[in-house]
Amino acid sequence: MSVPHPSARDTRPLGATSESSESGAAYLLVLEGDSSWRFPLPDEGMVLVGRDEQADLRLRDDSVSRRHARILLTDDGARVVDLGSHNGTSINGRPVDSAQPVLSGDVLSFGAVVAVVRARTRPTPARRALEAERLMGQLREEVERALRYSRPLTMLVLALPDAGTAGREAVEAVLATDAGPAEAAGWLDATHLLWVLPEVSSEPGEEGLGERVEALLGACPQARLGLASCPADGCDVESLVAAARTAAQTAAPGAWASADEGITRIALGERTVLVADPAMGQLYALLRRLAASELPVLVCGETGVGKENAAFAVHHWSPRSAGPFVAVNCAALPEALVESELFGHERGAFTGATTTRTGLLESAQGGTVFLDEVGELPPSAQSKLLRALEVRRITRVGDVRERSIDIRVVAATHRDLEAEVAAGRFREDLYFRLGAATVLLPPLRERPREVPMLARDFLARACRALGRSELELAAGTLLALARHGWPGNVRELRNLMDYVAAAVTGDVVEPHHLPARMLGRGAASTAAPAPPVPPAPPVAETSREPRVPLAQEIRELERRRMQDALDEAEGVQTRAAALIGMPIRTFSFKLKQLGLQARPSRKGPPTG
Repeated sequence: MSVPHPSARDTRPLGATSESSESGAAYLLVLEGDSSWRFPLPDEGMVLVGRDEQADLRLRDDSVSRRHARILLTDDGARVVDLGSHNGTSINGRPVDSAQPVLSGDVLSFGAVVAVVRARTRPTPARRALEAERLMGQLREEVERALRYSRPLTMLVLALPDAGTAGREAVEAVLATDAGPAEAAGWLDATHLLWVLPEVSSEPGEEGLGERVEALLGACPQARLGLASCPADGCDVESLVAAARTAAQTAAPGAWASADEGITRIALGERTVLVADPAMGQLYALLRRLAASELPVLVCGETGVGKENAAFAVHHWSPRSAGPFVAVNCAALPEALVESELFGHERGAFTGATTTRTGLLESAQGGTVFLDEVGELPPSAQSKLLRALEVRRITRVGDVRERSIDIRVVAATHRDLEAEVAAGRFREDLYFRLGAATVLLPPLRERPREVPMLARDFLARACRALGRSELELAAGTLLALARHGWPGNVRELRNLMDYVAAAVTGDVVEPHHLPARMLGRGAASTAAPAPPVPPAPPVAETSREPRVPLAQEIRELERRRMQDALDEAEGVQTRAAALIGMPIRTFSFKLKQLGLQARPSRKGPPTG
């Protein structure tokens, strides 16, 4: 059985589709009216956006023109152009007046409809000059080098107030005099400059960083400046550029902001939700708008992606916030007791019913019921739930009286409910009743900017709960987290940080502290048994200890050499760095990263 509505709106979790994020498929997360849905983008070609029947991305909102905009996709990346629409097209709030490049994480607006670009393939910025190509190429090389050798790397994004030539010329004059030979700088678009600073950390007092910031803001006093560092704010080019650009948007005119200031902390009563990904920011704004109505909301997304937080946000921002929020895990309800749990029962209604019990729906009177994993409900419960929602009345098991209920329902599922309807496992009318507004939450692997942010937050909470001092995440650890697929999403990351806080005895979380599954193929190949070899001549005993990864061996050697130098220099960092020939800024960066400090002198009293 096909589903006539809303079949054109793909709200399935990515894990339920053939276009998984592992394939590198690109798409738009579209937020239109009361729902969000996914529109897949082709590798190459043209996408017409508008209300016209011939439009590829057909929208319904009256603010959208019949032929509103075009998205052009080539090997060089994606561009968007407005087609003379009545209400205009914009990227990140800036009107589009010509073909503009589109990066992963950009927020497009077609009239009142918002779409967030998501692409695992590497998007390419504007190629108006060879300098732009070399800039992005060098940035990728510097990110790879910083991650491979645990070197500091900072990038600045300067946002000009307009595209006038005067501001650009003043900024380029600063670059001509202040940019070092190993640094790279160029324009992402007409108003955003990117400056790549290898061997520079974003720590307070970093040599040379403050001077560059002052020079840029002095050249253009109304500009805004954002800072991001690798790997603390991301381990890939797109995440780092997005973090620095978001930080620039949050800065005041003539001031700068770090990537941490681009993180939004959403307070929901006793809960706090951290948001840095553009799509998540737009989705929580949609949830706030939906909260004001009485519409049922269906939250779709993979397991552990944060569906309960989204449901609680609807309750917290709604007029029902003073009432109860009752969460029901439909997957955990025993099939024989589903109706009793949902609707309640009278004493003696069945064997074991020794007392009268109020059902979960009735207990949420005046508040919100969160039906988690609603796709797991058996068919008999589905039909009774539908009737209860339609007439707003329930009947307890073993009773004949109907009782009125005043509740709002928010449901969630990780299943493809359209496929469940087609297979006859879920009622179509209940699906339409629950999905009046549908919100699709992207998986954590598609929110790379949020991985280090959430990891540090979860780790800090876990350390406080255990009463221990906070732990530092090493660069290699952040890289391992960034490259993990996160099948369990945010819940998996939180559980991992709880484990790390309890298991790690030192002050720094190194990659070898993580479970083997987090270290990818390299760890698997290292642990694999070696093929048999002929016996060696009886010259000496050969070690049979398992080999450690080369990168780990290098890190341990570097740690020992730095510690020895620090001890010999009696804690004077400049002397210690000189002893092993390491730049002082790199030495200081690694010192904090590795949690090293000078040990007490081991020299005893002189002997006679």
